[in-house]
This record gives sequence, C-alpha cells and structure tokens, in this order.
Amino acid sequence: MALSGKKIVITGGAGFIATTLARRLVEDNEILAIDNLHRNTLEQTDLGSHPNFTLHQADVLDAAALRELAAGATHIVHCAAIAGVDTVLASPVRTMRVNVIGTYNALEAALATLGTLERFVDFSTSEVFGTHAYNVSEGQVSTIGSVGEARWTYAVSKLAGEHMAHAYHEELGLPTVTVHPFNVFGPGQIGGGAIRAFIEDALAGRNLTVRGDGSQIRAWCYVDDMVEGVLSCLEHPNAVGQAFNIGNPRSSVTIFDLASRVKRLTECPGEIVFAPLGYVDVELRIPNVQKARELIGWEPKVELDDGLVRTIDSFRQRAGGA
Repeated sequence: MALSGKKIVITGGAGFIATTLARRLVEDNEILAIDNLHRNTLEQTDLGSHPNFTLHQADVLDAAALRELAAGATHIVHCAAIAGVDTVLASPVRTMRVNVIGTYNALEAALATLGTLERFVDFSTSEVFGTHAYNVSEGQVSTIGSVGEARWTYAVSKLAGEHMAHAYHEELGLPTVTVHPFNVFGPGQIGGGAIRAFIEDALAGRNLTVRGDGSQIRAWCYVDDMVEGVLSCLEHPNAVGQAFNIGNPRSSVTIFDLASRVKRLTECPGEIVFAPLGYVDVELRIPNVQKARELIGWEPKVELDDGLVRTIDSFRQRAGGA
C-alpha cells in the first residue's frame, strides 16, 4: 500500500536518490528534506516549489538541528553521507565524521520521536562486501580492506552505521531497515561515477577514459528500481529489522563493456582510452537480491541499456537547457 498522509524526513534530501524518492512521495505526503547542499540535485527539479516539500539547509553533524527537524516524523530516510571515491580519498576524516557521527545523530533524532515513527531506513553501501563480491547475500560476512587505504574509510564508516541501526532496533525498538545500494545510476545523477563521466564525455565528443584495465565488474541499478526498493522498505511490515541488497545482477558488465555501450548508444566519435587507476579498486560487485524478492516483493525491472538510454536522454536535455 502506498504511503499517504505521512511526514517523511529525508537527510541528504537534495541528493540524487533522495530527490528521485521525494518526487515519488511528495503528492500524498509531507516531505522535509535536510541537506547542507554540498551537492544539489534539487536545482534540476521542480520539487522546491511543491507545497508539500520543504528544504532545510542543515548538517547531519548538527545533532540539535536534526532532532528538532525530525520531530513528529512518521518515516525517516537517512541518505546523507560522504560518498564518491575521489571525495573519500581526499577527505577520509570528514568521511568518517559524517558517516559515523551523522548516522548516530540521525538515529538519536529518530529515537527522540519514537512515539510517531513508523520506519527508519538507513543507507549503507555495497562496498561493505569488500573487493570481491559475487552473488553476495545480506548475511554474508562483510570484508573491509587494509587500514591505511583511505578508500576503505567509506565502507568502514557505513558498516559502523549499519551496526548502529541494527543495535537501535534490537535494544531500543527503533523500526530500522538497512539498504545496500549497488551502483545506482540514472537521470539527475551528480558527483562522481563511471556512467556520468562516460556520458558527459561521449556527448561532448571526447574520448571515454577507463581507469585501470577495464576488467572491473559492476552490477548497475537504475534509480527507479532503487527507489522502488526503498519504498518497499518504507511500507512493507516484513522489512523492519532487516537489511536488503538493492541492485540488478542482470546488469553486470565490465567497466570496458560499460564504456562501449555508452559509446554505441551516444554514437560518440571519440575512442575508449585507458588511464592509471591510482587507488585500490573493487574488482567484482554483484548482489544476490533473493531476500528482497521473498520478504518485501521487490526485484529490479529496468535493464542496463534501457536505463542508459533514459540517462543519456536526460543528460542531453540538461545540456540543451543549459
């Protein structure tokens, strides 16, 4: 049953996935977005003018502000985080602060309004499964890379948040759910990411640069499928206390194959070229989504090329508007 008449608080509410989620919910619910506008997808949408949508510029590190804004919420979706390999490598301390302390603050704000709260969805990451993750299920032991590799501060911080969310459910009765997004892409995407970089270069007629040898394998999940997964976690009674992989194992390709598809779909005249990787990378990342299929009735529907075409069209429209 679709949510209606609810007060839904979204941290990181100006982000890519968050704004796509808000657009699905805003007609029938009050949406309160909290964001420091470090990244801002909202400016690409008309959400800001919707009477059911309010943006509060605040930081998840501000515990008092978070608690005040979350008061009376029926649902909280905690999307706020530092993400993106380049950002994490440049700011590992900030990554840990925002992802660990920010998640603690969000959970405490949820606890303070437990009397009205029906669901708290925490965004973890597929990176908690380490460098080689094939057909991984939620219950598998999480594997993290070596201390000293800044890349892993993101995964470690997200895993800590996941443990906190589970503990708040078990000990304090908070109705938490964890999601592991697997390489989400689609219209409105901002920040880093291979698909955005390939599309922007392709539409400009430039060469497409693949980092490393291009053999890294990813399962790409279209943003509409991701949002459907989050909605299921917000609505389905079986979701409480669980963690779910949200990804599309059918859309598993190498980075080189991904670049080739973008080149073909855009009819880009540029070539595919290679550049040094420069950091420790994940070689293989493919989810098992059987648990989500069985417990909450979710499964991905959008195939990779279809999602790429939609995303390419949105980037074309954005470039034309600019």
